[in-house]
Parts: sequence; C-alpha cells; structure tokens
Amino acid sequence: MVEKNEELLVPVEKYLETGAHIGSKYRSGDMKKFIYKCRNDGLCVLDITTLDRRIRIAANFISQYPPEKVLVVAGRTYAQKPAKKFSELVGTKCVVGRFVPGTLTNPNNENFIEPELVFVGDPPVDRQAIKEAVKARVPVISLCDTSNSLKNIDLVIPMNNKGKKALALVYWLLAREVLLKRGNIKSYKEFNYKIEDFMSGYEDRGEKKVRGRRK
Repeated sequence: MVEKNEELLVPVEKYLETGAHIGSKYRSGDMKKFIYKCRNDGLCVLDITTLDRRIRIAANFISQYPPEKVLVVAGRTYAQKPAKKFSELVGTKCVVGRFVPGTLTNPNNENFIEPELVFVGDPPVDRQAIKEAVKARVPVISLCDTSNSLKNIDLVIPMNNKGKKALALVYWLLAREVLLKRGNIKSYKEFNYKIEDFMSGYEDRGEKKVRGRRK
C-alpha cells in the first residue's frame, strides 16, 4: 500500500484515520488499477501511495492555470464546504450544490463561466458539469471512488469521495500544495489552516492567518 522509503505528504496514519483509502463494495473496470485489495467485509481498499502521488500531480496541474480560470464543482453535501474552502484560499471559481445547465455552454446564461480547467468531487453527482466541460473542450480532474466510471475524466484522484474526513483531508492537501507550487507560501509552516477548517459540520473558531494577513 505504501512503498518503502517513499515520503508522503502527510503520515500514512492520517490517510488511515480519515478513511481516505476506503472505497465501496463495488468496483468499476476503470478503477481496478487503483485498488490495493478487497477486505473480508467486501469493501475495496485504494492504494495510498497512488492517492498521494495523484494529489501531487493534480496540485501541479491546477497551479499552472490562472486561479480565475479554474472551476471547482461539488454537488455532494460533504464535498461542499471543503470545495468552498479550497476555492477561497486558492482563488478559483466555485459552484456547490445544483449545477445549473448551460453554465459552461450557454453565453446567455446569467451564471455563464468560461473556465480552462474543471475540478469535480464525484462523477455521477457532478455529471452535468463534466458533460458541459467536454462540450467546451475543458479538461476535467475528479475525485473518484472505486465504483466510479472514468469516462471523460482526464485526471483521477482515487479516494473515498463520500467521507467528510477524507474529503477535508484531500482538499486541505490540494490547497496547501497548490499554494506552495505557486509560491504563495514558501513552506508548510506558512499554511495556517487545519484539516478541520475544511470539514463539513465543523464550526470555525477564530480567524486564521496566511502570510501574516487576516483572512
């Protein structure tokens, strides 16, 4: 599950305690290559090393685009707060909840957006955004569980995309890595946010600081 001598973005225990590696009892043909094993209870277990590597790749990919040209979409309830927090810190556009048809394809739509990259939290839930991204010829990054199809997904991050702790961890890591790669922060010490700040149901306690500025 974790290759010897490979340094992860966080200790392996953090991935384990948030359940970021735990999939469902169903596995699609597309996701088989990301599955480490299936437990006795039937749940599929994703490979943590691959998850960690994909977070790095995705963060590098996102960092190459102007923030305002990246659209984050999160229809699933537990993904909405972490998606909004990620967007707030990284400076991207964000659509949570219902995705209005025509957002990427109809210039007369009051919500019309022309992103250059779309990042979704769950392919079935966010299928409208994916469909429109394909029509607009915009690449798509997606968090994907073991049961998901990877049709029209350009970059997959294999993880438990239904658990609130797992989602908080992955969006937190992505935000930290994107800011670091862009040079907005020089080290992890300057990223003064906790995983809980990205977690659905968690109430913020006081303001946080980034690079000495009030947010």
